[in-house]
Amino acid sequence: MSRTRTPVVAGWFTGEGEGFRLLGTRCSACASVFFPREDAFCRNPGCAGGELAEVPLSPRGRVWSYTDSRYRPPSPYVSDPELSWEPYALIAVELESERLVVLGQAVPGITVADLAIGMEVEAVPGVLHEDEETTWTTWQWRPTGATA
Repeated sequence: MSRTRTPVVAGWFTGEGEGFRLLGTRCSACASVFFPREDAFCRNPGCAGGELAEVPLSPRGRVWSYTDSRYRPPSPYVSDPELSWEPYALIAVELESERLVVLGQAVPGITVADLAIGMEVEAVPGVLHEDEETTWTTWQWRPTGATA
């Protein structure tokens, strides 16, 4: 049986492989960029507001901070309580040209021992969860040059 690939949040990312990008929005009046995307109004308090256009974000950034998740998060996080908890690394990545910090999981196999502040990482497609019918897709951060 084939699973349907479904984004965890529609409109936050697109593409596959080298074409994978996080999607944000940019205000036409002040050029502020937002992620998660903003489709209703400019969140810049100093801006009267302008049209918001979807923009692909930089595919690479630098590790701003990181930690690991050593406990099972509460709902709505989806995990099988029958399985033992597997810690994973969380990375806050600074996208310099957008002046944003975006949080996401590291790809499987990358731990906090593999990370350093300032290290270059790239956004890649990932899987958050699978059930019998659906593969829930998301973004993950991978150190550039890593094959994990």
